[in-house]
Amino acid sequence: MKTLSENAFKLMNPKNRSHTISDVAHRAGVSIATVSRVLNGTTPVVPETAERVRVAIEELQFVPRTAARTLASRKTNTIGLILSEIGGAFFPLLLKGIEAETRAMGYELLIHSTQGAHASQRKTLGEHNTDGLLVFTSSLAMEELERLHKINFPIVLMHQTPPEELPIPVVTIENKDGAEKLVSHLIDEHGRRRIVYMRGPVGHEDSQWRERGYREALEKHNIPFAPELVVEGGFEEGLAFANMQKMIQDGIEFDAVFAGDDDTAIGVYRALKMSNRLIPDEVAVVGFDDVQFARYISPALTTIRAPIEEVGRESVRQLICLLNGEQIEGLVLMRTELVIRESCGCRNHP
Repeated sequence: MKTLSENAFKLMNPKNRSHTISDVAHRAGVSIATVSRVLNGTTPVVPETAERVRVAIEELQFVPRTAARTLASRKTNTIGLILSEIGGAFFPLLLKGIEAETRAMGYELLIHSTQGAHASQRKTLGEHNTDGLLVFTSSLAMEELERLHKINFPIVLMHQTPPEELPIPVVTIENKDGAEKLVSHLIDEHGRRRIVYMRGPVGHEDSQWRERGYREALEKHNIPFAPELVVEGGFEEGLAFANMQKMIQDGIEFDAVFAGDDDTAIGVYRALKMSNRLIPDEVAVVGFDDVQFARYISPALTTIRAPIEEVGRESVRQLICLLNGEQIEGLVLMRTELVIRESCGCRNHP
């Protein structure tokens, strides 16, 4: 006789599923067939009508019977991954780790990117078609995280700390320590004092911790913080290029750039080279992540090596532990490493 997981039992218990598909149809003012089409996603439904159905489902905390049976029997044997975008040099490494570990664990992987999606469309993956979710930072609305947590649906966050009232496990990296080492190296070894920080997207937790490490390094060396030296890089080559050009055109003086990630560093390189500023003689440049191209660009990029692929693997391991009812760690903080190459001013480094 099969033993139901605690999560599946709660979903199948009538006391926890007091509302039916008829209740949802009544609340939304539509037919039962329309609710079914929205749930299955097989037949197009007028967006306004579909939105009313989704709102009714959320308000009633309705869980379809098929979803409850699926969770009980683990018939999906599928893990869902929700992220905000799939681009740049970072995400292929993360996906490689997630995909490899998911396959090794005997699960399938479903991926959904929320880039450009309306908030109401961000429930493509969930309890109806996966056994659990991996959620990358800023890719799922807090209301949806709260709802999934409320029904005890297994979730592991990557690079994002939840509010204290949501004890959802997290796998992330040591950003602050790495940034502090990087900036201190520029100051101690190369005498740089006007150091630009090109931060990531607003609200991105990795970027916030890296900025904290940047500020702590300045404070440790008695260098006043200069607000004009902190600009948006967005973890994007194009935005970094444009804002680096603007800084140069505005006549802002600087002798080093801490790019928020390695993609940002490429944009910085382009802008500096177009203005005929020598790297590293005139401007030192450092990055973060140590993606594959970092060692091949000229000059080779000094950066922080982050265990991106291993974050993906560990996130899957933690989620599988949750699915198996095993003990897990609330926070897995993975170490980073300073990698010295030529772009900071050091010579004869690999």
